[in-house]
Amino acid sequence: MFDFEKLEVNDKIEQTNKILLNFLFSSNQIDKFISDQLKRACISVALNLAEGVGRMTPADKKHFFIMARGSVNECVALLKLILNQNWISKEEYQKLYDNFELISKMLLGMIRSTGRKKVEKK
Repeated sequence: MFDFEKLEVNDKIEQTNKILLNFLFSSNQIDKFISDQLKRACISVALNLAEGVGRMTPADKKHFFIMARGSVNECVALLKLILNQNWISKEEYQKLYDNFELISKMLLGMIRSTGRKKVEKK
């Protein structure tokens, strides 16, 4: 098992991407460009997390976690656009929004803790 697969945030990303991708592949009313951009953004969240976990230095890790969080923000912005066009129900939107909000908070915690020295208890 790879290290990124052990993370709770990875599980949440996988669950959210499954819901989102199923929605996008089943919808025929969403503009193709917007749908493709949202697919790329949600996949980017997962890929940047995996790449960051695999990096060796704290600075490299942090960079990819920041990129993953930026892709989360991109997903939310695109979801808002889809909601405003009435291409998604408010319930579906809210579930995805809540999932991305949690993922963003989890990534922020990883960003903040990356590179911190752990103090040993005596």
